[in-house]
Amino acid sequence: MAIVVDLDVQLARRRMSVGEFAEAVGITPANIAVLKNGRAKAVRFTTLDAICRTLGCQPGDVLRWVPDEEGDGG
Repeated sequence: MAIVVDLDVQLARRRMSVGEFAEAVGITPANIAVLKNGRAKAVRFTTLDAICRTLGCQPGDVLRWVPDEEGDGG
């Protein structure tokens, strides 16, 4: 998938644990892991809002697009 979730970077910058972050956002640590590992198929805007509010960041600080390699078949 071409969308990369940079939660680890943001959590490290804020010295925040996954458990602490999950509680503040209102989702389980297991769902944080799904996001971090790139296995999520969707993110609700309410969840993205809570993530950005908790981290004090913009959506682009958490999500970024990386083009697939050519010949990948997409």
